[in-house]
Amino acid sequence: MKANVYSLDGEKGSEVELPSIFEEKYRPDVIRRAVLSAQSARIQPWSSNPQAGKRTTAETWGKGSGVARVRRIKGRRYRAAGRGAFAPFTTGGRRAHPPKAEQDRTEKINKKERHLAIRSAIAATIDKNLVT
Repeated sequence: MKANVYSLDGEKGSEVELPSIFEEKYRPDVIRRAVLSAQSARIQPWSSNPQAGKRTTAETWGKGSGVARVRRIKGRRYRAAGRGAFAPFTTGGRRAHPPKAEQDRTEKINKKERHLAIRSAIAATIDKNLVT
């Protein structure tokens, strides 16, 4: 495959032989997969504090009080006393299934597939419509 070489004035000069990589087939599906894989590598891990909703002195009242045996905030003088705490279904309690920072959120892609995507993207630069 040959390409034209233009001067600084825009006049057509000689022709050069392009490398064989420009003869690769255009594969938009593989390019899209490689781009999504690269973008997912930038995702920052997130999670809640493991102690969130557990920093309390709440204790259960036990059986015989006529209320559910959920842990309740101690004290008599402030409004929150007697309110349920610690459990996921209570106000101010922990989350039932919080997001974990240890979870791997990156999209994997095979090495050969990534190389194919790079070659295909380079080959796509020949088509003027795709570049614009």
